[in-house]
Amino acid sequence: MEMWYTEEQTKNVRFSIRCDKQKYSAQSEFQRIEIFSTPEFGDVLVLDDRVMLTQKDEFIYHEMITHVPMAVNPDIKKVLVIGAGDGGTVRELVKYRTIEKIDLVEIDRMVVDACKEFLPTVACKLDDPRVNIHIADGLRYVRGVTNEYDLIIVDSTDPFGPGEGLFTSEFYGNCFKALTEDGILVNQHESPFYNTYSRAMKQAHKKILQFFPVCKVYQAHIPTYPSGHWLFGFASKKYHPTHDLDEGKWNRLSIDTNYYNTRLHLGAFALPTYVTKQLMEGEAFADH
Repeated sequence: MEMWYTEEQTKNVRFSIRCDKQKYSAQSEFQRIEIFSTPEFGDVLVLDDRVMLTQKDEFIYHEMITHVPMAVNPDIKKVLVIGAGDGGTVRELVKYRTIEKIDLVEIDRMVVDACKEFLPTVACKLDDPRVNIHIADGLRYVRGVTNEYDLIIVDSTDPFGPGEGLFTSEFYGNCFKALTEDGILVNQHESPFYNTYSRAMKQAHKKILQFFPVCKVYQAHIPTYPSGHWLFGFASKKYHPTHDLDEGKWNRLSIDTNYYNTRLHLGAFALPTYVTKQLMEGEAFADH
């Protein structure tokens, strides 16, 4: 008998993956956590019936959320990562020897423990001595921080359940306060394709614009995410993501990647017209 995992991406669209077996299933205080083994995508992490990552394509997401800001300012030393209990973003960050401290704030300890046990290729660097894991609410954590981090990466779930507070004006304002004078904020910015996701994307863009003088959006193709077309937000107090790209310095670091490169970096900010129109709608609302 075949077993399939099916995610309802919208009321009219479902995405199915054939599974070999369920490797883990538990209900935490915050969410349902499941890990499936699949022949096509390897092991798959699912939170509250939504695919968070698969072994086959997670490198795309984690490289794009990490290396884009690091190539703009390769001198970043202190990083705050909110969410990302799977460890993929941390794995990419520890490739930089110049980074001195990585604070990972994850609300659900069970996600961290499950990924360490069942997704070791993703969670393999959570024990790096520069990494400090805080089991805490990211919204509350960042309230108490001022002028501390050179980079904040918001690797959150979608804007409901445990991740809901990470899409609020209060949260983005506190991130601005927690950053140093040349700090960068990068967040997963949802998809522009399906209406439910595009509404969340426009709302996030509008709220970030209230605080940051530089606010741009870039894209990647992630096959297992809704529509495959996924966005990231780049906000900064000082740096422009393409004008200030330090291509030579980043390439001299010889960071090992499978998706990201500095040519792709420039192209990722060249958005389709329909996405630009949606962002302009958000910007128009932000002006009022």
